[in-house]
Amino acid sequence: MATFISRAEDVDSNLQSPGRDGALRVAVKDLIDIAGTVTTRGSKVIAESLQPASMDAVCLRGTRDAVTAGRATIVGKANLHELAYGVTGINPWFGTPVNPLDPNLAPGGSSSGSAVAVGDAQADVAFGTDTGGSIRIPAACCGVVGLKTTWGRVSTNGVAPLAPSLDTVGPMAATVRATEQGMALLEPGFSSAGRGLPRRIGRLRLPAAENIDEAVDAATDGFCQAVGAARVDLTLPGWEKATWAAATILDSEAWDTYAWLWRTHAAALSVDVAERLEHASKISPSDVDAARRIRIEWDSELRQAFEEVDLLTLPVLASDPPTLEQASELKRIRCVTPFNLAGLPALALPIPTAMWSSIPVSLQIVGPANAEEDLIAMGLVVEGATELA
Repeated sequence: MATFISRAEDVDSNLQSPGRDGALRVAVKDLIDIAGTVTTRGSKVIAESLQPASMDAVCLRGTRDAVTAGRATIVGKANLHELAYGVTGINPWFGTPVNPLDPNLAPGGSSSGSAVAVGDAQADVAFGTDTGGSIRIPAACCGVVGLKTTWGRVSTNGVAPLAPSLDTVGPMAATVRATEQGMALLEPGFSSAGRGLPRRIGRLRLPAAENIDEAVDAATDGFCQAVGAARVDLTLPGWEKATWAAATILDSEAWDTYAWLWRTHAAALSVDVAERLEHASKISPSDVDAARRIRIEWDSELRQAFEEVDLLTLPVLASDPPTLEQASELKRIRCVTPFNLAGLPALALPIPTAMWSSIPVSLQIVGPANAEEDLIAMGLVVEGATELA
């Protein structure tokens, strides 16, 4: 099956969660342990070689409590790009989740199954992971909402690692309100209620502005002031260096995580994953050291930016989602990885544009560390303005 690797009705009682009517239906990316089931990581090799998890991942404690109380039900384990190591969402082993906006479009990765599950209303909430954009990219491709959380805010204990200094877990849903409900499952008590709205919003202009589609730029400009705050156009000179540093650190850590798998089963991995791991094996220690120095500089640059503005806005993708045949274009048009390098939270949500047929632009709202409540509060206002537009 494409969207789900396993559904509750197809497996043992560890996925059976008899919630009451109105309970949130929750899909769990198959990178996150559920007791009694194999965490396949979207990989045929892993699925055939690992034993079922002995316990749930720590981040599922709130969900399990909600299941016990009848407020949630786990509907299945969601598919993903193999090893969560890719942006296209294409999976040759378990099938590629079908984009709910257009079956010819790439679903985005790596949390493709999670995005499709909520986009197709097969789940109310889905959990994904974001190491280099893996929640925000599929959210943008499938026209749903996704929240990349602050690094370290949600436990990754029991979540299969890719690049531990970048890995995060977050919720996805069809609406901002449902995304907030998903965050409350990951962090019981989470709420945006009572949060004030930003006074100054930074409209981030990227260095390669000529690569931003005109319709994307116009839609982002049109909705980023929905809360009535002052808009400040700004640039971040370190953006391109931070993009390189994020990729270098991610690939270096991914090699540390999966060198054993490449050495023993390279021929049984997806072609793109095997090639990427081979490339990662050649990253020099001096490049990693340089990337870590850039990371420190980038953190400082962002701290200075947030002294000037409360939140940043920019698109998730520089142009419309590509077709399945051109899915690798997502590497070029994504505008996400520098925020992983800094460990900052970012919300992706769809906004319509008359200039771009039925495919919505995905607005990205970024805040300082642990500003998830503020991002949700602004997202709710933007979503409300979108509904009235």
